[in-house]
Amino acid sequence: MTNALLEELSWRGLIYQQTDEEGIEALLNKEKVKLYCGADPTADSLHIGHLLPYLTLRRFQDAGHRPIVLVGGATGMVGDPSGKSEERLLQTEEQVERNVQGIKKQMEQLFDFNTENGPILVNNKDWLGQISLLTFLRDYGKHVGVNYMLAKDSIQSRLERGISYTEFTYTILQAIDFGHLNREYDCRIQIGGSDQWGNITSGIELMRRMFGVNDVYGLTIPLVTKADGKKFGKSESGTVWLDKEKTSPYEFYQFWINTTDEDVIKFLKYFTFLSQDEIADLEVSVQTEPHLRKAQTTLAESVTRFIHGEDALEEAKRISQALF
Repeated sequence: MTNALLEELSWRGLIYQQTDEEGIEALLNKEKVKLYCGADPTADSLHIGHLLPYLTLRRFQDAGHRPIVLVGGATGMVGDPSGKSEERLLQTEEQVERNVQGIKKQMEQLFDFNTENGPILVNNKDWLGQISLLTFLRDYGKHVGVNYMLAKDSIQSRLERGISYTEFTYTILQAIDFGHLNREYDCRIQIGGSDQWGNITSGIELMRRMFGVNDVYGLTIPLVTKADGKKFGKSESGTVWLDKEKTSPYEFYQFWINTTDEDVIKFLKYFTFLSQDEIADLEVSVQTEPHLRKAQTTLAESVTRFIHGEDALEEAKRISQALF
């Protein structure tokens, strides 16, 4: 038995790894579930590199499931080694709290809060902040093998350069998060970027060992790459933020309109909610009339409207027409 949502995600190229493909499919066919995605507040705004996991979570919401959005008020004070070659600089508690508030506000742009399955917003400081060192070592650390942790890519890649005990324990904190959300909200699936695979599987393993829970799953989303090999999410002037004070809607719009023909169809699948037929028509346009840049215009309009609203989109288009 197939699942329409998973088929849609697969067509869009949004599924990178699943901990149990058949288990996830059976679960989604059986019931509406709660699932979560988290981000550490490393800045007071998300940037477009954060978008894909949250847009995928939004697709689950649109299909009737209920998202849990976690902001890492505690884990943000520790620092995730995944995908990083160097130790992160520790932020002050005040910085982290300011960032938490900024990111919470942005969730209103990404999700529909006015429905029965509106997102549950949580901050892991509320539970991780209550765990004493002795509780951490006895109740959680006892269930996590060092060999198991050393085998994780996020740890392996850092061993030669060096990794602090602080960052080494990060994966256990994220594992505790998944367990907490499972017990408190019956959260069954965690979604994250492909660099989060090690952290997600740690959570599943910890739940199995501590509570005998087996019906929880993980799903990762591919890293967004560009055909020219350059890093996605950066423009000539730097990071493209969701906060209009950091990146104006005009600059945001321009980032998407400058997408190459090689990338535009992939990005339409990733970042818009257009149907398969609409995207197929735009693919024909790229092949037969690339000079019209219909696909790029549609991409820029769709994403700018979704993040900043209709008025900001119209203003961005007005400025673009005046300048070009």
